[in-house]
Amino acid sequence: MSSVAVLTPESFAEHRSGLKDQEIAGCVPEDEAYIPTYLEAFPPLPEKGAPGEKAGEPPSAWGSKIRPIKASVITQVFHVPLEERRYKDNSQFGEGEEAKVCLDIMQRTGAHIELSLAKDQGLSIMVTGKVDSVMKARKEIVARLQTQASATVAIPKEHHRFVIGKNGEKLQELELKTATKIAIPRPDDPSANIRITGTKEGIEKARHEILLISAEQDKRAVERLSLEKAFHPFIAGAHNRLVQELSLETGARISIPPSSLPKDEIVITGEKEAVALAVSRIRAIYEDKKRKTTTISVEVKKSQHKYIIGPKGNTLQEILEATGVSVEMPPLDSSSETIILRGEPDKLGPALTQVYAKAKSVMVVEVTAPAWLHRFIIGKKGQNIGRITQQLPRVHIEFTDGEERISLEGPTEEVEQAQAQIQEIIKDLVSLVRMDYTEINIDQRFHRHLIGKNGANINRIKEQYKVSVRIAQDSERSGLVRIEGDPKGVQLARRELMEMVQRMENERTKDLIVEQKFHRTIIGQKGEKIKEVRDKFPEVIINFPDPSQKSDIVQLRGPKNEVEKCAKFLQKIIADLIENSFSLSVPIFKQFHKNIIGKGGANIKKIREETNTKIDLPTENSNSEMIVITGKKNNCEAARDRILAIQRELANIKEAEVTIPAKLHNSLIGSKGCLVRSIMEDCGGVHIHFPSEGSGSDKVTIRGPAGEVEKAKKQLLQLAEEKQVNNFTAELQAKPEYHKFLIGRGGANIRRVRDRTGARIIFPSPDDTEQELITIVGKEEAVRQAQKELESLVKNLDDVVEDRMVVDVRHHRHFVCRRGQVLRELAEEYGGVAVSFPRTGANSQRVTLKGAKDCVEAAKKRIQEIIEDLESQVTVEVAIPQRYHRAVMGPKGCRIQHITREHEVQIKFPERDDSAAAQEVLPQENGEVSPEAEFVPRKCDVITISGRAEKCELAKAALLALVPITEDVEVSYELHRYIIGQKGIGIRKMMEDYEVNIWVPQPEKQLDVIKVTGLAANVERAKQGLLERVKELQAEQEDRALRSFKVTMSVDPKFHPKIIGRKGAVISQIRKDHDVSIQFPDKGDEQQDLIVISGYERNVEEARQAIQQLVAELQEMVSQDVHLDPRTHARIIGARGKAIRKLMEEFKVDIRFPQPGSDEPDKVTVTGLPETVDNAIDHLLNLEEEYLLSVTETETLAAYMKPPSRYGGGGGAGAGDDSSGGPAKGFVVRDAPWNAAGNKAPDMSSAEDFPTFGTVVAPKQASAWGPKKF
Repeated sequence: MSSVAVLTPESFAEHRSGLKDQEIAGCVPEDEAYIPTYLEAFPPLPEKGAPGEKAGEPPSAWGSKIRPIKASVITQVFHVPLEERRYKDNSQFGEGEEAKVCLDIMQRTGAHIELSLAKDQGLSIMVTGKVDSVMKARKEIVARLQTQASATVAIPKEHHRFVIGKNGEKLQELELKTATKIAIPRPDDPSANIRITGTKEGIEKARHEILLISAEQDKRAVERLSLEKAFHPFIAGAHNRLVQELSLETGARISIPPSSLPKDEIVITGEKEAVALAVSRIRAIYEDKKRKTTTISVEVKKSQHKYIIGPKGNTLQEILEATGVSVEMPPLDSSSETIILRGEPDKLGPALTQVYAKAKSVMVVEVTAPAWLHRFIIGKKGQNIGRITQQLPRVHIEFTDGEERISLEGPTEEVEQAQAQIQEIIKDLVSLVRMDYTEINIDQRFHRHLIGKNGANINRIKEQYKVSVRIAQDSERSGLVRIEGDPKGVQLARRELMEMVQRMENERTKDLIVEQKFHRTIIGQKGEKIKEVRDKFPEVIINFPDPSQKSDIVQLRGPKNEVEKCAKFLQKIIADLIENSFSLSVPIFKQFHKNIIGKGGANIKKIREETNTKIDLPTENSNSEMIVITGKKNNCEAARDRILAIQRELANIKEAEVTIPAKLHNSLIGSKGCLVRSIMEDCGGVHIHFPSEGSGSDKVTIRGPAGEVEKAKKQLLQLAEEKQVNNFTAELQAKPEYHKFLIGRGGANIRRVRDRTGARIIFPSPDDTEQELITIVGKEEAVRQAQKELESLVKNLDDVVEDRMVVDVRHHRHFVCRRGQVLRELAEEYGGVAVSFPRTGANSQRVTLKGAKDCVEAAKKRIQEIIEDLESQVTVEVAIPQRYHRAVMGPKGCRIQHITREHEVQIKFPERDDSAAAQEVLPQENGEVSPEAEFVPRKCDVITISGRAEKCELAKAALLALVPITEDVEVSYELHRYIIGQKGIGIRKMMEDYEVNIWVPQPEKQLDVIKVTGLAANVERAKQGLLERVKELQAEQEDRALRSFKVTMSVDPKFHPKIIGRKGAVISQIRKDHDVSIQFPDKGDEQQDLIVISGYERNVEEARQAIQQLVAELQEMVSQDVHLDPRTHARIIGARGKAIRKLMEEFKVDIRFPQPGSDEPDKVTVTGLPETVDNAIDHLLNLEEEYLLSVTETETLAAYMKPPSRYGGGGGAGAGDDSSGGPAKGFVVRDAPWNAAGNKAPDMSSAEDFPTFGTVVAPKQASAWGPKKF
């Protein structure tokens, strides 16, 4: 509700008089009225989102929507029976210990607790708050208000860590879930008993969960062997080969700690038998080596240890492999130089020789040289250092930037030679080169900007001025920068660094908040878009955060004004991006995606371009049917409508609406959409769309094949009715691998349960987090019955049995080939049953099946079916010329895949024979060889089909149906170019629509035949379409011939502009009325009087008559001049010529006024029929007389009026009182824009400042009011 105040002259006078009565102390005398300021009298409108606006300011009268705050609390209610209440003797409910406990829990957890007493004296507790608070409060309530029982559960000590979980997370989750306290003995406590404290129900739940965890771990064995660390290398073997062989041989996993870890425990895991075997083998190796080996110790310089170890310890492994001796090195952080060799006595000597050889093979020396001298030592393009490395290639020379040392590494003799040569170079350089240095203090915050990205700035300065620049590290907390080198270079480098610092001190940094998802779009492909922004604002540095940081802050740095401009520019780009980021998902049946894409992406490209949207389709391998459209909202909706229209055209897609109360929508959708998804899957994948939450709509849309839509509609209404009448839900846990078996092939098993009980059973989708949860929905009785049946099935599945069956060895390969594809399918379909075939070459027919009893039986039955199929297999050969094989296969082999799936056969194509393809030049007709040249099948033409006999025949017929044929269609040569269309569009469209190839002969051949190649049915359709197109083109040709009738007529050129009319209005109307083309002569033509009319003969004749009639009227017209005072011209013409146009239309005449600067400024020409011209002139003279009176009065008044500036007091304030007969003060304000220095108040008597409508005024210099607009 808003109110508007209207200011009338009376109310304004009252307001002014009221102001007069008020006394303003120290400003004006008592007898004068208060004069408001300009801003008080004319307050500015509030700016939307002004930069200075503060978050804490109250909303203005202009209003801003307050966003609703959504609550994030839950409520839980639970009951404590009388017998389990801890405090029962309270005289008055709500007082005493229970109330105190609840108050304490509320303070500790932040949850709200309400207590109520039931009739049976039980305690009902309602807890409200955030999820974490409610769970903690519930746990404390159970512990403090309910009597606690305790129980112990014994599980093996090694299983305790699995109950605790990583960082105790599993234990905490278990305690919260069961509302109990679980005490697990410490690792040093020998007890294996776990104590559970809580309610009886909670204890049972916790006990069950702990036993489940222990049962899972019972299936595996873990053995830990503590053996001396020194013998680990002998157990692992050189390069870990021995331990790998042991793992392969025993099947156990053996984990030996690396030499860097001070652990001596070897861990063996796996099946119990495998672990026992591995333990015995490892112990045997350990005992053997302990008995036979001895040790010797040697001292080697610490700096040479790394050469003994080698890269990644390879040298130690080589010594162990060659001599069988283990070399034990002291830790790198230790100062010890003692190396221990362990091995058999006769092998220690050779090993020691190898150790010394490796230690002395490499030497490291450091040569001291000033950092600025390094580039001179290296020489131009590395000449000096290159000579040394060429002579001594095994010496590695390393210069450390900013440090006064050079490292040499390599063989001893060569390093000494290189050292001598470098020292000689240094000596020569020091005697020749003049060197200077300077130190400057630069604030540490500028250091990284001086260095630049990847050192770009500092490296450029070094190269340009041939100097060395050392900037202190961040850890040094020093602003000192040292520059060394040639004196001139040092001074230039110093000056540039100081300029950079000065520039950075004047810079401003601004942070823009930009959602990270827009960063890549703003940057553009290969940084093209951000480059344009940087080119526009070259002085501004724009830094985007690293994608891994997940930050929304974009930093701008540079001169203040440029940063502000750049920020506004980027904000505009971001606003456009947000507007264009609206997203819409459209469900489209998977089989129609290729039609929406079109050949070569033509359809989808057209929709994208015309609607200006981004359209993303799911990949071929994806099961998703959703097409995502992104862009502006209106454009997205237009693209969606076009895509849905394509789907409707391609299939019998029906759309139905069902009215279901909005309050039931959430319950019908179900948890994470499980209920509505089950209906969609049941009904052939129809799409069900519920209105968005909060829209208030009751309309639910169902889209899909007609029959399935009706079925889905019936199920949806039935489910809604159940939800309203009596809805009951139960949940059941079953391992995910059992789900397929419970559902059965084609849903047979679960359908039987549904039919018997009437309950709806929903299995989790692959995206659900709870993969074990099965939901049952329906009437309570039906749900209970279905739950009982399913629990019975699951219980049977949990009883694992092992069975055997005999399978002929020749069939084994079928089951294990393709990486066991068939076995994987069996496991998926039959509850994870494990099928084990004997090893290749074992010559055994026995196959072992392990799993749930029902699953094992079903799997055995399926294996028997597969064997029967294999034994009844036949092979059929189909001869199809090799040139057609690609067409038969289809895009990416889709046609062959369809046949193999549909008929359950295997199809094998022969190897391609290119030489045979080249010889294939037999004359063809309709895709077959002509009768005189009989087709003789070759090896490369024969396709093999394997499977059951009857299915092979069906597959053969299907393959032959895919062989393309060619037919000739007679089409006149003259029509070929029209069939092809502009740039081949016409013929491409036909080929896409009919899925054929159309061949049009070369123009020079001038043949009247077009060849169509493709599948028989498609060729027939294309042929009919081609003939229909020919008929259309022939009709168009006949029509063109009729439309080509032409007539030439002569009309005096002076009438041409009148015939054409203003902006071509007259001639366009004639063309439209008579459907003709009218051509006027060009300026350079000889015959300027000829007009050509073309079209249908009758229409041409009518248009000619219309033009002749128009010319006749124009010939009767006369022109007369009338003299009108120039001061009245503007009034007669009116604003934007509106008045004169109305006058010309009224009198049917043309009136022309003189141009500015004309010799006769008062001459006006009127053209038209004689009588209308006379009437128009009379009217113009009357207007002149009327307007002259007004102009004269205005000029007289202006002559006697004094300009406002003469009254004194710059805003037009009058001197004296109203009764004196002088002019009124008017409305006076203080601090107006015209009172500012250099400005003055506008002169209201001036025709320039306040012009009369229609008059032209010479431009004047700009005033405080801004530029004048007319």
